[in-house]
Amino acid sequence: MGRSRVRVVAGILQDAVGRILIADRRRSRSLRDYWEFPGGKVDGHETAEAALRRELAEELGIEINLFRHFRHLEHDYPDLRVAIDFFLVPDWHGTPDGREGQQIRWVDTAELSSAMLLPADAPVIAALQRTRERQ
Repeated sequence: MGRSRVRVVAGILQDAVGRILIADRRRSRSLRDYWEFPGGKVDGHETAEAALRRELAEELGIEINLFRHFRHLEHDYPDLRVAIDFFLVPDWHGTPDGREGQQIRWVDTAELSSAMLLPADAPVIAALQRTRERQ
């Protein structure tokens, strides 16, 4: 394939009772019927960490205090190739709000499989559910 991969970051916000924040994609250009972990494209020479901070501030109006890299994966959609860095975000300042018109909701980890998340998120969902089962 001649198309280059788009670098993307995604934040996995987990609240005090273990629920995960997801956002709808109705206002996106593609895959509008799906939900996703909040995040977005990495700009130019920006680091993944800087992109995560910027994207979550823009999309949710929060400032992240603590995060750690969870998983990197690459996925090919019919019209797009992505390289995604997922970060666990257990601590932030502010109340998440859909600042770009997107709906957001908190779901239990067990519900992630049925929440219509993006196909690229499937391995991450499985890993989160395994982690939750061990707790």
